[in-house]
This record gives sequence, C-alpha cells and structure tokens, in this order.
Amino acid sequence: MDRSNEYKTKRKSPLTSNWLLIGLIAAFLIAGVVTVYLTFSAVKDLVFSWNLSSPPSLSLEDPQGAAAALPEDLGAEGETPLQSAGGPPSVPWDGNSRINVLVMGLDSRESDRDDIPRTDTMILFSLDPESRTAGMLSIPRDLWVEIPGFDYNKINTAYRLGEVYNVSERGPGLALRTVEELLGMQIDYYAMVDFLAFENFIDELGGIKINIPKKIVVDPLGKHNTETLKAGEQVLPGYLALAYARSRNTSGSDFDRAGRQQQVIMAIRDQILSAELLPSLIKNSPALYQSLSSGISSNLTLMQLVRLAWVAQQIPEENIHKGVIGVDQVDFAYSYDGQDILRPLPDEIRQLRDEIFTITGPPVPLAPQADQQELIDQEYATVLILNGTFSPGLASQTTEYLRASGLNTSEPGNADEHYLVTTIIDYTGNPHTVEMIVELMSISSENVYHRYDVAGQADIIVITGDDWANNNPMQ
Repeated sequence: MDRSNEYKTKRKSPLTSNWLLIGLIAAFLIAGVVTVYLTFSAVKDLVFSWNLSSPPSLSLEDPQGAAAALPEDLGAEGETPLQSAGGPPSVPWDGNSRINVLVMGLDSRESDRDDIPRTDTMILFSLDPESRTAGMLSIPRDLWVEIPGFDYNKINTAYRLGEVYNVSERGPGLALRTVEELLGMQIDYYAMVDFLAFENFIDELGGIKINIPKKIVVDPLGKHNTETLKAGEQVLPGYLALAYARSRNTSGSDFDRAGRQQQVIMAIRDQILSAELLPSLIKNSPALYQSLSSGISSNLTLMQLVRLAWVAQQIPEENIHKGVIGVDQVDFAYSYDGQDILRPLPDEIRQLRDEIFTITGPPVPLAPQADQQELIDQEYATVLILNGTFSPGLASQTTEYLRASGLNTSEPGNADEHYLVTTIIDYTGNPHTVEMIVELMSISSENVYHRYDVAGQADIIVITGDDWANNNPMQ
C-alpha cells in the first residue's frame, strides 16, 4: 500500500486527529497526578514516539509505520481551557518563559458520600525552556498551612474549601494560592484528575504489570474492601493499581509511597509504548478520551499542553530535578483536634525549592521576600510566658528578654505544673515568630506543639523549663 496516500487520506479526518491528540494529552495529565518525575519520563517517551519536526504540526507513527496525523490547527478547541467556568483564568504562555503547574489528584472516596473531595496528591512542576531545566516537588497532604481566608488547616483541604464556599476561582484557585504562599513563588496553571479517571485509564490499557517487592495491604476506593497483594510480578487492574500507588500501609506512610507511585507510572509508560498496544490505543482514542474527559480539569489549553510536551522532550534527564517535602522540611505535630499534622519549616522548604527549581536563578517570587522581623510583625502574634520552674521571676525576665527582641509579649504567669524542658505551644499558626523564639531560647523542635485555638489566652504560649532556668543569656 502507498503510505503517502494513506497519510493524505487520514489528514482529511480532523475529528479522529483531535481525539487522538486529546487522548494522549489526557494520558499525560493522569500520569502527572501520581508523580511528576515519571510524568516527565512518560511525556518524553510519548513525544519521542511522535515524529516531530516543529510544533504544533505533529504526526505519530505506529510500529508498522502507519502514520496517524495530528492536526496542524486545533482552532477554538485548542485555545479553550480544559475546565468548567469559574476556575482560574488561562494565562498566555509564549513557550519560552518558565512555566509552573500544580498537578492535583482528587480523593474520590469522599465523592461517594456526595461530598466535595479533598486533594489526595499535590505535585508542583516547573519547567524553564531557556535553560532546558525542570523540577518536580511533591507536597504532602497533611502539611499544616495557612489557607487564604480560612486560617490554618491541612493543605489538602484548600480545594474543598474553595468549592464549598464558592470563593473566587473556586477550589483550584484557592489551592493555587495556598501553594503559592507556602513556596513563595507564582503558579499560574493547574491540572487536576479524579482518581476514578485514573482507574478507567489503566483498565483501558488492560491493566499494568507490576513487580511487587513485598506483601502489602491496599485499600481500593470504597469501604470495607481492603486486599492483600502478594510479592511478585502480576497484572493489576485499575482499582488495584491506584490502591497500590496510594497505599500508606508502610512505615514511611506518605513519604514512602513515592517509590510505588513511580513504579506504577513506569508500568503505565511501558504499557502505552508497547509495540502491541500502541496501534490499539490509536484506534480506540475516541473512546479513551470519552472515559477520561469528565475527570480531567485544567486552565491549560490543549495547544499549551502540546507546547509543554514539545519543550519537555528537549530537556536532558540530568537536568530534571526531583524532590519531596519530607522529614527534613517538617516537624511532626498534632492539630487542636488531635489530627496528625506536618508543621512546615519555611526556611528548609524554600531551600529545597531553590535546589529543585534553580539552575540559572530562582523562580519568580510571589512577592519581595521580607526579613524575619517584618514577617514576625505581619503575624503580630501575642506571646505568653508561663513559669514552669521553681525559679522566681523567670517568666517576667523571659518576657522582657523576648520583648526586647521585637516580640509582642503579654503579662507573664505561672504554669500549672513543673516542666523539665521549655515548651512552645502555637495556637494560631505563627511559624516565623515560633522560629525566632526557638532561636532565642535554644528550644528543640520536638518540644514545639500546635494546638489550633483562636480563642486561647495567647497566640503562642512558652512554658519555661529547668533547662532554660539553668542556662540562659539573662544570667
């Protein structure tokens, strides 16, 4: 058969071409939700499988050499954001400047209760076409942060609060602003996928082959349906693949599941690019898109996604930097109602940010960085000193010491019991003030607690212990 004639014939079917492109982009988005590192691997492999000469004119060939044309002009469809009305606006991107995208996965189990879900996964990736560098940063869902307009809460509640209270730009917009404040950098774009769409996608692939290193208990979406996966190589359907990637039933919890997520996405990539499957995916791309489109949302346009994929494939693997906000960037603590939370350490997080996203210079900051005293003044936290020792006047002396250092102290008092070590309790979330107190009084981070209560005696209570009484700069 004359391949050139076949190619010309297929170019006359823009609808098929659109389905194919959208289906492949949908696959890219879903992969991105689970782990950005392997999203880039998948995108690079997908783009390398396209016979690209220059964007946006694209073509794709199956292993037998049959070409399936992608449209040169996507028209109005290509310039329309992949989201419903009310979300963050689509911002123009020239394809040359740095682009930051927050990728989110929704916890669909809450949707089963007719409730608005929280984000189960949040990953930021930043790509700089000029320097051909990229970075990916995973954000744990239990991070205790200030959500604009809603005080402090777990970061995974930002999307839900935005949807429930119908704030400007809805849930995606509030999630973007929350992460912007956390990292101190501007983020214009988001991509969000419902995990049910992820399940459907894997089922469309016929499952994925996973080599499970050791037995693990997983919890698929739904109630009372945990399963035990034995060690060894096996083919997992969508619901088990998702449960395996999201499982927290290991010693490392959220920090530990990153490796499994990468393993799942690598298996998806291998399945997509297998010689046996690719022609079938091309043939069934309309059905594939239909099964995925309802679970995908982004303020990126289809054309921007094509440009993004084009730029990504030009980045050498050694220029892709990965990271997770982990144990070195957080303190383990409890919220006011007893939840396990992760208290962010701002300096360590932003140092990690710069290590991941910086090659030729730091990312565009959200705002000029203030010095520590300016940040403390912005928090305007009241600090109450309670004497937990048998040393008379220690609370008053400490109050004056902290006041002279620029803190907003109130009248001191006495603790209800004796304390061996000095302890800080932060009731309203004031990381910069707490950081200064820790430095001034040499307090261990394990003695810093968080008990959210806006109606308390003060924003921060410091209870002096014998360690401070016996060794302090006021002596």
